[in-house]
Amino acid sequence: MGVFDNILHGFAVALTPTNLMFCWIGALLGTVVGVLPGINVLTTFAILLPLTFKIDPTAAIVMLSGVYYGAHHSLSTTSIMLNMPGEPSGVVICFDGYPMARQGRAGAALATAALSSFFAGCVGIVIIAFFAPALADASLWFQAPEYTAVCILALIGASVVTSKSKINTLGMAVIGLILGTVGTDIHTGVARFTFGTLELDEGFDFVSFAAGLFAFVEIAFRLGSYDAQVQIKTKLRDLIPRWPDIKAAAMPTVRGTALGAALGVLPGTGPFVASYSAYALESRIAKDPSRFGKGAIEGVAAPEAANNASAFTHYIPMLTLGIPAGAVFSMLMGALMMHGIQPGPEIMTKHPDLFWGLIASMWLGNLMLLVLNLPLIGVWIKLLETPYRFIYPAILLLTCIGCYAVHFRVFDIQVAAFVLLVGYVLEKLDCAPGPVIIAMILGPILEENMRRAMLISGGDATVFLRRPISAFFLLLSVALIVTYVVPTFRRSKKKPGPESLVEAGHAE
Repeated sequence: MGVFDNILHGFAVALTPTNLMFCWIGALLGTVVGVLPGINVLTTFAILLPLTFKIDPTAAIVMLSGVYYGAHHSLSTTSIMLNMPGEPSGVVICFDGYPMARQGRAGAALATAALSSFFAGCVGIVIIAFFAPALADASLWFQAPEYTAVCILALIGASVVTSKSKINTLGMAVIGLILGTVGTDIHTGVARFTFGTLELDEGFDFVSFAAGLFAFVEIAFRLGSYDAQVQIKTKLRDLIPRWPDIKAAAMPTVRGTALGAALGVLPGTGPFVASYSAYALESRIAKDPSRFGKGAIEGVAAPEAANNASAFTHYIPMLTLGIPAGAVFSMLMGALMMHGIQPGPEIMTKHPDLFWGLIASMWLGNLMLLVLNLPLIGVWIKLLETPYRFIYPAILLLTCIGCYAVHFRVFDIQVAAFVLLVGYVLEKLDCAPGPVIIAMILGPILEENMRRAMLISGGDATVFLRRPISAFFLLLSVALIVTYVVPTFRRSKKKPGPESLVEAGHAE
């Protein structure tokens, strides 16, 4: 059968009452997971996986997939409204989405995010259907040196494109890399920097750090200021972006979709890499880069599109090569293997109902998410009109529950409380917290691939320059440093100090 015949067969499978019901359940649960602070996809998967034993494998994978892409579709809600990313890829949405909300443009930001997500999701699904085999072959070109170079580019890009001091943000990235080394060494099995604390054997948990660094710090600053309540008067008609917003967001959405779809094919990288790369690209080519970090709508559209495009194309390495793109896909693979289905090149021939039914259900789920999110945007905006003294206890409770639910231990809540103190000081020192989280997540990936590349090359560090793709990404990293960091040093040298002012006065 041709591709179109297979797609029609997939819709016939996806539109059965059972699969359609589980697709709706997954999309709805994913929306709730993306909106509620402190709850993530992994926690939801851990709860749902035991329930999939008694469900048809196609229905099970359709539901779990709905949770995954549903959460990515709606995670921008809390990032924009509360400056609280539920997933790593939501951190970059905070940079411009939250300032837009504080400027009274939450409706435009949320609507732009929803429409960008829908467009990127549709494109990602088409890519899976038409180009999965070819793109799977192309992803084999990327080995350890290439992954190392991509991680370095993502780290530098995420650090230097913020509106804060470039030196400070690079320092924050280094701190994040150090924190990412805490835990058991995957090569030797030795516990590193745990100081005898058994809870740190698996490293610091992202949820706890994100909760302390973003949610708790935001609460502390909001309660400690007279402007604690953000009044946003947005009517339903304001949820439709204005023509200037649509025009400004159109091409960033297309570029973010293309970049996210390309990076999503690579196993080992997550949607956060695509989000930060898209944000770095838009801020680099913008006519006025100073707008970014202050409410630029391009800073919402591009990373949101990249996030969702990569979330869909991440299915390609899992379904065609049997290589998970991250922890979530490892659990999806586990769900398939529990039903006796081995993800890999033969899944399209041995299990066509599952493969093509899943693709068709993704399109249906993407449409459901648009219907779910746009009408409910007014509900989320209404939350901001509630006095903050009534909101923050619920945020604290849900966030603490989310921290506890990951590993079911109080230690993670204690970590979040400690990070609150550190994050508060960092904010007072005008240090951007985003690069810390990014580096914590990318650090283990960077370390693993760098060590693997050095082992394969026999300790020859030039392997990163001898391979064209990795050399290209490293050159881009150098270009970012030269473009953003070097001018900072030059400006600091040109600033007139007290002595130069005195000399200038004598000269006059």
